Amino acid sequence: MNNGNGESKGLGTDPNVLEVLRAARIELETLLQRRAEITRQIGTVKQAIIGLANVFGGPVLQDAVLELIDHRTTNRQSGFTRACRYLLTEASRPLNSSEMCEELRKKFPEVASRHKDPTASVTTVLNRLVAYGEAVPSKDGQGRRAWQWVADGKWVGPSIAGTEDRRAGMKN
Repeated sequence: MNNGNGESKGLGTDPNVLEVLRAARIELETLLQRRAEITRQIGTVKQAIIGLANVFGGPVLQDAVLELIDHRTTNRQSGFTRACRYLLTEASRPLNSSEMCEELRKKFPEVASRHKDPTASVTTVLNRLVAYGEAVPSKDGQGRRAWQWVADGKWVGPSIAGTEDRRAGMKN
């Protein structure tokens, strides 16, 4: 803290301050764990909805399902993240960025066509989904980076320090 004359007062060693920080850290870790569990549950329900739409609705329900699994309203035109999220939840295995681009071109050609470099855009979106706790990175058969929807239950969530392994029990 600054006492007004440019000097810092060392409150970091005050036991009361340390106790408040410890309690805040524990609360934050608890909330992050709860958020990770809720995100896993949301992912599982989204996958069930997509599966039901594929079995019973076919492509007619695709837009409705996309809106349902990504309920946030947005003014952005592309829906690029929404499409990537849909493809990841629909996939039965981890997908690398090339496979994601191929699926985008097949199922969402209008979305893919609006991007100069779809591979870079897909990689950016997938890394954001990891940061959001919605996807988990892994390696494919050729050792390339791949991503999988988090609903498989192996995701632990971000640690408070960001240094612990996020893929509990997962093999690369």
